[in-house]
Order: sequence, then C-alpha cells, then structure tokens
Amino acid sequence: MTLSRSPSPRPGGGWSSPGLNSPYGTGSGRSSPAKTYRGNANANPNSVTWESAKTKSEGVNGYPSFSTQNNGFFNRHYRTISNSLPSYITGSGKTYAEKEKLGRGRWIPRDGSKLARLRDAVGRINRKTKIRIFAVLTLFFLYILFYTTPAHYWWRRAKHLGGGKKFVIILAANQGGGVMEWKGPREWAIERDSVRNKRRYANRWGYELEIVDMSTKKRYAHEWRESWEKVDTIRNCLRKYPEAEWFWWMDLNTFIMEPSFTLQSHIFNNLGKNTYRDINDYNPLNITHPFPADYLDAEELSPIGDGKDSSINLIIPQDCSGFNLGSFFVRRSSWTDRLLDLWWDPVGYEQKHMEWEHKEQDALEFLYINQPWIRPHTAFIPQRKINSFPPGACSDNGVDSRIHYNEKDHDFVVNMAGCEWGRDCWGEMYNYRELSNKLNRNPWELFKEELVAKLWFKITGQVIRI
Repeated sequence: MTLSRSPSPRPGGGWSSPGLNSPYGTGSGRSSPAKTYRGNANANPNSVTWESAKTKSEGVNGYPSFSTQNNGFFNRHYRTISNSLPSYITGSGKTYAEKEKLGRGRWIPRDGSKLARLRDAVGRINRKTKIRIFAVLTLFFLYILFYTTPAHYWWRRAKHLGGGKKFVIILAANQGGGVMEWKGPREWAIERDSVRNKRRYANRWGYELEIVDMSTKKRYAHEWRESWEKVDTIRNCLRKYPEAEWFWWMDLNTFIMEPSFTLQSHIFNNLGKNTYRDINDYNPLNITHPFPADYLDAEELSPIGDGKDSSINLIIPQDCSGFNLGSFFVRRSSWTDRLLDLWWDPVGYEQKHMEWEHKEQDALEFLYINQPWIRPHTAFIPQRKINSFPPGACSDNGVDSRIHYNEKDHDFVVNMAGCEWGRDCWGEMYNYRELSNKLNRNPWELFKEELVAKLWFKITGQVIRI
C-alpha cells in the first residue's frame, strides 16, 4: 500500500511526500515530478505528469475532500454581496460610527422601551402567523367600516344585493287632523313614536318610506271619504317609485316589534309557505270558494289559482271579522292597477258607502266576493305574521292564538286596532314600545340590566335604570 498524505486520483498511485519513497522522486521528498516520463524509455510506462494528475483529481467525484472551487456566481461573489448588505448595531455597545448606513435622523425605539419590546415580539412571529393576524385585523376593519358608514345601507338597498329598493313602506300619518282638528298631545305622541319606529326600520334595511298626510278633507264637493285615501295613496306611490315591486301599507297605530326581521326573510323568500290561497283555511266571512260559476276557466275555478308565487299580487290578513287592512301588501302589476281603479271608483262608493261600515275594507270584501277574477291573484297571510292584535281587540271570545300577540313567539308587528273606541291608544303604544326595546336588547344592555341592575337592587334595595 502506497503511503500518501492525500487520496490519489489513480488506484495504487500517489505523489511524493517528505520522508516517503517514490519511484518518481529524487529520494529527498522535496520536489514534485515536473517531467513527462511517459516519453522516457527508462521510465515506467504507466507514469503520468504532475499536471494531468492534478487536473484529474479535481474532476473526480466521490471523494469528500475535493469540492468545486469557485464555479458558481454566489461562490465567487459571496463576500462582495455580504459586504454590500446593511448592518445593524444592537446591544449595549451600540455606536454611531456608521451614521449613513443606519440612516441619520431616523427615529429608533430605545432598548427596553415598550415599543422596542413590541417590535422584537413581532419580529419573532413566524410568517404564517403574521398572515393570519393580518387577515383577522383586515376582516375586523372591514366590519367596522361597513357598519359605521352608509355602506351597509346602500348594500342592503341595492336591487341585486340586499334588494331593499324593491319595497316601499306606506305609513298613514296625521289621522284625524285637518278640518276636524281633534288631535291632542297623546295623539301627537302616538304619531311621533310610530313614525320613528318605521323610519328606523326602513333605514336599517334600505327600504323606501312614504309618510302620507291623511288629513281629513274633501276629495269631492259632496263627500268626505274618510280612510278611503289609502287606495288613492297606493296608486300615487306606484307612480312615484317606479323601481319598487312591493308596497306595504301600515296604519298609524301599528308598531314593528322585531326590527331585526327583514321582509325578505320573514315573508318573501318563501312566499308560498308563508301565505295561503284557499280562503277556506280560515274563513270568518263564510265566503263560498271557489266562485260558483261553470263559465269560468280552470284557474278561476281552482281554490288556489295557478298555485305560483309569481301570480300573487295582493296579500292581506284576516281578523275575527274578516279582511283587515291595517297592514297589507300589494304588488306592482297590471292586475293591481285594475283593482285599484275599481276599488276607488266613486260610483261604487256612492251606491254602497252607507252599507259599508268599515268603508274601504268592506268595499274590498265586496269585490272579492262578487268578482271572480280577483281571487286567483289574492293570497292570505296568518294575521300574526304582519298584524297581531293586542288582547283588547277581537276579544269577544277571549285570546285567540291565531290573532293576538304572543311575546314568546316574537310576533313581527302589533296593530292597536280600534283602540280609539274605549281603549287607551297611547298606553298600548307605550307598553309595546318598551316591550320591543326589552326583547331587542344587545349583549351589553342585557349585562347592565339583567346583572348589574339586579345585583344593585339586591344589595341596596334601590331600582336603577342604567
């Protein structure tokens, strides 16, 4: 075995080293072969030159002692690149010898300060965690921006987003004013609370709100037509809001108890299940349905018309005595225009107004009973969906679960119908307003009123309102 200080590129070969015998050396071990022995007759025929052996040794793979020497760009320029990078001085031994590199005039947090510790803590967070934190903060910022600016209003109002622009709330105001002039402070307080309630609801969900002055005045020289104005008002709103689809009439004595309910989710997203077309499901007027005539087509003879939601143009609730128009919906259509024209016809009023005790309400019932073309496009809605009564209304037979308001079920709207006849309208409006505020408290209000106020009462015996 040939002794050598470094691996030889050839098996069995080697270079001369001090103190070792070599057939190519001079014996001193102080020189390396510089001649070519391959051409020498006296030399070993297997000998190679020093330069060729060195070149081969540099290209041999499999020997860890040999590596590529400065063949890559970064290997050749590593020191140059590293020297060009900025350097930072940290620790107690910080000096300002390199002001230009540090950025003269640049503010740097002092070591040990809260901001410096925060900077160090942020620097230790890995990249994925930083991305997650940034995403959460971005969502939180967008949420705050959405609900603290009018952005949410326009979003809910847009026709193809929230769809609020398709709905118009028509509120009758100033009832009893005008030529009769009987309104007092309590009546004005009722009107103020009712208008505020509808305006907040409309602004929350992007709906249109049309407040109508229902001052008692003559429409014609020989008649008053009190409360008939709602028919003419709806016709005017159809022209005023050409982009709206549904119009919701509400009397002044109504109050929206659950402002968190949208009309879309509460009724119109599933109109077929929330309404019924066959009046025989609840028929306090005992109307014969379908219309008894053989000459009618199949749609008019059907109890439910064509059964399609798109054919519903009128939605009304029924109370204990029949149709109730304190809260109802009409849809923009040619059918609606025809109905309103016939409903407002002064000829019909002249002939029947002495018989119609409930005025326009009785007129609509008369048309439904005697005009078969009205039935296929009329749908009925359970009263407690949009028009719950307080216990004092329709109370001849006690509390009716189909008619009267139920706090546990969170009924949408309450209508103090007939409160002006022997009941306290302002007292009922005030009680339902306070109940609505209680049912719709946010978590912070619940904490104050259900925990803090009650705890204070147990300790001191004093009732406080926070």
